[in-house]
Formats: sequence, structure tokens, C-alpha cells
Amino acid sequence: MSDTNAYQVPLRFRLTRPFLKTLFRGIFHGLTRVKIAGKENIPYGKPYVVAMNHVSIFDPPFAAAFWPEGLEIIGAIDVFSKPGQGQLLRLYGVIPVYRGDYDRSLFTRLISILKAGHPLLIAPEGARSHDTAMRRAKPGIAYIVEKTGVPVLPVGLIGTTEDFWQRAKRGERPQLEMRIGKPITLPPITEQGAEKHAARQRNADLVMSYLAGLLPEEYRGVYAGSAIVSS
Repeated sequence: MSDTNAYQVPLRFRLTRPFLKTLFRGIFHGLTRVKIAGKENIPYGKPYVVAMNHVSIFDPPFAAAFWPEGLEIIGAIDVFSKPGQGQLLRLYGVIPVYRGDYDRSLFTRLISILKAGHPLLIAPEGARSHDTAMRRAKPGIAYIVEKTGVPVLPVGLIGTTEDFWQRAKRGERPQLEMRIGKPITLPPITEQGAEKHAARQRNADLVMSYLAGLLPEEYRGVYAGSAIVSS
């Protein structure tokens, strides 16, 4: 799978990311109670896609700060223009994405990252839900997996609600939890034309069903009736 000519993490990000991870771990530990479960499910040193639910802006820094390996991350282009947030995204090397647009060059880049052996963090919903209930996934995650053959790790984030920061500043020490599921292998896609798109959507929904199985009922949203709880 590894092809180091396809993608290498730039030196500046290899230098800044450890600093940012340490900084945010300190912030989260100082303001909250942090619980991480399922680290034994991570296929260390191999490429994989981390699929997380996305409630608020706190999800990516929380996941990246406590993930034991370096993650490549994609983020919405509009966040890059926001003071503070944009600078942090650039320091980490977050890959900008235009919501709702099909960007062939973006998919080519993400596929090259995985083929070079790096793990990738994405939110299959494509945007923040702004409440706990998950929305239906976009088929992009299935396309990426189809082209690379990597496993998917569903990761459920709990507690990163929109009011999290205000509660933390009041000294409530809210609990943040990250539940890492077992790697899943998506069914191969052999359909053509419109049927291929439908098959990709089914695979994306399958990822979200496993993700829903890691989350409390109020987080499952449209996947409440199809949640898969792994033993």
C-alpha cells in the first residue's frame, strides 16, 4: 500500500503538529474530563480512514489531540477565514474542502495520502450537525475506500456540543468521550452507472450504522433504526 512518492507530510507540519497536539491535550485536560476507549482497535502504522460524527468545531481538535498517531484531516474552506481557527488549521495542515462540491483534485489527494500509508480523519456527514443527532452521510467516504481498499474506523465523539466551551469556562468540567470502534471492511462495489452511486451510498450508510452503534441513542439521528452494536 505504501507509496512514499505519492504523498509525504511536509516538514513544517511534522514540526507543528506535536506542539498543537500537546497544547490541545493540555487545554482539554484542564477544562474537561476526558475518556478514551478502544485504542486497541487502531491498526497502528497502516493506512485507514477515521470516520467521526461531527457535532461542533471541537470535534477535530479533540480527535486529533488524543489520537495516538498523526492524522491527516480535511476541513471546510469557510473555517479558514475565521480569526484564530483559520490560523490553527493552517498550522496543522488541514486540507480545505468546499462543502457540496465534487472536487476531483481533492479526492485524488486524499487517495494519495492513504496509498502513501497515512491515516485520514473525515466526517462522512460533510458538515457539522450543530446538535447531537447525526445526519445522513455523503457517499464520498465510500468512494475513497473503494479506490484504496483501506479499512474504516468508526469513532464516536460524545460531549462536544455547541455549549461545551461555555460550560467548560464556568468550571463545570463536562466529560468528553471518544469511542473507537473496530475496523470495518466495506463490501466491494461492482455496480455501474446510477447503481454504483447507490452502492456507494449504501456503504457510507453502513459506516454510519457502525458509528451509531458506538453512540448514545440521542446521537444516532437518522441511523437510530439501523445502528450496529459490535460485540
